[in-house]
Amino acid sequence: MMKLLGSHTSPFVRKVRIVLAEKKIEYEFIVDNPWDEASRVPQYNPLGKVPVLLMEDGSPLFDSRVIVDYLDTVTPLSRLIPEPNRQRIETKRWEALADGVADAAASALLESRRKLAEQSKSWSERQLGKVKLGLECLANELGDKPWCNGNAYGLADIATGVCLGYLAFRFPKIDWRKQYPALDKLYEKLMQRQSFIDTVPNG
Repeated sequence: MMKLLGSHTSPFVRKVRIVLAEKKIEYEFIVDNPWDEASRVPQYNPLGKVPVLLMEDGSPLFDSRVIVDYLDTVTPLSRLIPEPNRQRIETKRWEALADGVADAAASALLESRRKLAEQSKSWSERQLGKVKLGLECLANELGDKPWCNGNAYGLADIATGVCLGYLAFRFPKIDWRKQYPALDKLYEKLMQRQSFIDTVPNG
């Protein structure tokens, strides 16, 4: 059985957990905070980041985008990444944008947790600026479409939903729901799926 190392609060771990659920792939979830001194993550990922997927033979995969690419090929059930090249690239573009927004938000959060004298206001503002522009781009790209990339649910929607969920969890003062009703509508639809319900961040 595959094992997934990660935390309950990482948006990138959540993305992988949702894909595993949607693909109905059995796995063991091992909670491991890479910031803890006793973390096992560096043993498998020299970059010290989660998620890390340990495959059946013990070999590790890391970076959420690499992991979800692999998982979508494990079983043909519920394909989340379209096969036609143009549609596949568009899905990966959505994922890159949503991941980028979540990454910028995470960077701003980490900066806010440093000692006050060591914090960089300009760095935080730069990261939150990326979040603002990223949300605007996501909303414009979504428009009035039922799903992010066409008429079917897929990885683009998962990545976007995870990004929005992370902002709702860590940055409740960013009122993207009111500012971008299309994103709010998509998020509410995603939060009706069991895979999203079961992976709501906590801690």
